[in-house]
Amino acid sequence: MAAQQQNLEKMQLRQSYRNLWHTDLMSTIQADCPYCCFAVLCAPCVSYLLRKRALYDDMSRYTCCAGYMPCSGRCGESKCPEFCLCTEVFLCFGNSVASTRFMLQDEFNIQTTQCDNCIIGFMFCLQQLACIFSIIACIVGSQEIQEASQLLNCLADFVYCTVCACMQTQHKIEMDKRDGKFGPQPAMAVPHAQQMSRFDQPIPPSVGYPPQPAYGQPYGYPPAPPPPYQGYPPAPPPPSQGYPPATGYPPAAYPQQGIPPSGYPR
Repeated sequence: MAAQQQNLEKMQLRQSYRNLWHTDLMSTIQADCPYCCFAVLCAPCVSYLLRKRALYDDMSRYTCCAGYMPCSGRCGESKCPEFCLCTEVFLCFGNSVASTRFMLQDEFNIQTTQCDNCIIGFMFCLQQLACIFSIIACIVGSQEIQEASQLLNCLADFVYCTVCACMQTQHKIEMDKRDGKFGPQPAMAVPHAQQMSRFDQPIPPSVGYPPQPAYGQPYGYPPAPPPPYQGYPPAPPPPSQGYPPATGYPPAAYPQQGIPPSGYPR
């Protein structure tokens, strides 16, 4: 009961997220077409790689379905996380993709746009409609309804595979942004609107961007050089006390005591 309440609170909290995905579902094919094709042809492998990357390659943090399902934490993940993840991506592929998506949204406060919600909702509705037509075809036994149900099933499968591939490509691009693979940003560039944080978060997550300058340092300018040396050269050290200088004493201009100067009779 407590786990269900916690999941409900997480779903309500996602509605207040303010960040956006780096690429929406409609633009993922243009953003990274080779990876999108790879996600279509080998979807479970891509789901495995993305989940491992979302965990920062630390499989000790792995939990089945990222902790969003009732079975999470009860499948012996700590003993063999790699095998459990393989089982998840092959037997529960849809849940594995959705779990990786929820992880990224909760980590970076990313909301899902209305366009993405419409695409995902259309995919689910088409699957439900295909299922209803298949049940009606089995009950009625009409050949026409049977053919229509098969056509709807093929269309639903095509939409499902396409949307999942676009979602996984969207996750990959977001993690590229997180890992700084888009290159450094210019120092004077204005932060993108997608980097604005939630209202209840004091410091926005800096993902893929260089750190801001420290307090007191001019923004966008190099630090000022140290001022030149304004004093005089250091004075030589004083002579050692108690000992006369090695040379130059007594002065040559004064006669020594007890010795008459030259040129006078003795």
